[in-house]
This record gives sequence, structure tokens and C-alpha cells, in this order.
Amino acid sequence: MNDQPLAGQVALVTGAGSAHGIGFACALALAADGATVVITSTTDRVYERVAELTAAGLHAVGVVADLMHPGAADSVVQAALAVHGRLDALVNNAGMIAVGGNAADAPIDDTSDEMWHDGIERNLTTCFAVTRAAVAAMRPRQYGRVVNIASASGTVQAFHGDVAYHAAKAGMHGLTRAVALETAADGITVNAVAPGWISTAASLGHEKVAGTLTPIGRAGTPTEVAAVVRFLADPAASYVTGQLVVVDGGNSLPEDRAWRP
Repeated sequence: MNDQPLAGQVALVTGAGSAHGIGFACALALAADGATVVITSTTDRVYERVAELTAAGLHAVGVVADLMHPGAADSVVQAALAVHGRLDALVNNAGMIAVGGNAADAPIDDTSDEMWHDGIERNLTTCFAVTRAAVAAMRPRQYGRVVNIASASGTVQAFHGDVAYHAAKAGMHGLTRAVALETAADGITVNAVAPGWISTAASLGHEKVAGTLTPIGRAGTPTEVAAVVRFLADPAASYVTGQLVVVDGGNSLPEDRAWRP
């Protein structure tokens, strides 16, 4: 059994600036499997994450980029290609519930055009742009793994407020399936992971409470999401494509939420 199935590979992980977020957990998992990881963030804190990975004896490169800016997606893919002339895996994790740094907690009748466009651009268009650039780099080598971090919100569930976020995350599922179909014959797999209530540094108080109400009885961890990403990025996961893997502690299962064992 190969202890480092990604040895010699290059993996690009977007949105990996937070030390306690899903993106960094994914980068750590892929680097532990032998990949050189290229990680992005909108701020210089990405270099702190690179330092942590390097201190652990792993290989990492940091890129500061706002993927909502025109051309940024192409630039980060080029940065990944500059490492070893190849790009083997992409994890699209960038995106959040935000307008100007604040949660867009508003019903549809209070959702402005600005809020709508921001949510779609931040969460769906960025994923599309990086995927487009990455697929163009992967096709000539007839190999690639793309994993999109969607959400249980929009794909299998919803919460009150932020219709743009829900639409964008549901759109990521549709994008995943469409690109998977287009690239299957080129040895490229494209899948999506839909986290539920995951405990991160950005978790709000009510989100932490919601995690305790899942059938498992707790919120998930970024490491648990990264474990699924790690599997989908493995060369051995070559017959899995176009799928949505829900990582929510069974939260989308109950029909009768008043029942407890």
C-alpha cells in the first residue's frame, strides 16, 4: 500500500488562509499524502499556513489572490503549474456567506441586486473560473481530480436568509455534474463535497448549537471534511465522478425532528 499516493503531484487548494478552516485541513491532508500544495487566500496569512506546513516537513507554496478579480483564477493556476509544470488536483474551497465581510442575513424580498451578485460571484463564479483554468491544464496530461466544496445548504437543505448563497452552492452541484460529464473521457474526475455544520473559527453561536442537534450529536470538524476530499483526490478514486458527498452527521436524514431516542 502506498503511504503517499500523491507523491510528485501538485494540488491547488483555494481559500486556505484560516488555520482552523476546511481549506487548510484539505491542504494538510493532501500534503501529508505527498503532494506539493499551492494554497490561496485573500490575505498574507496564507504565508503563515505555508510556514506551518513547511515546519511539518511538507511542501507548500502560498499565493495571495482575490478570486473575484478578473484574471485571478488564471493566475493561481499558472502559479501551481510553475511549481513542477503540472496540476493534478484542485480543491475549490474559496467562498463564504458574506457581503463586505458581513453575513447576508436577509429574506428574498430584502435581498438587493448587490447582495445577489456578490453571493453568486463569490461562491459560484470563482469556482467556475478556477475550474475552467485547471481543466485546461489537466486535459493534455489526461489526468486530474477536481473537488468542489459546496454545502448542505442549497444542495439538500436550506436555512432562513441568504438566497444567493443557497443558489450558488446548489449551482456548484450542477457545475460539478456538467464538468464531470465533459471531462470523464480525459481521465479527470469532478466531485463535490457538501459539509453540514462544521466547527471552524468562523462558526457563530447558533451554528454551534445547531451542530449539537444533528443525529450524531455534534458539529463536524474540518479534518472530517478533508478526509473525504483526500479520498476523492486519490488516483484510486478513478471511477467516482459527478457525485455529491454529504458530510453532515446525518443532519439531512430526519423527517421527524421532534423524535429523540
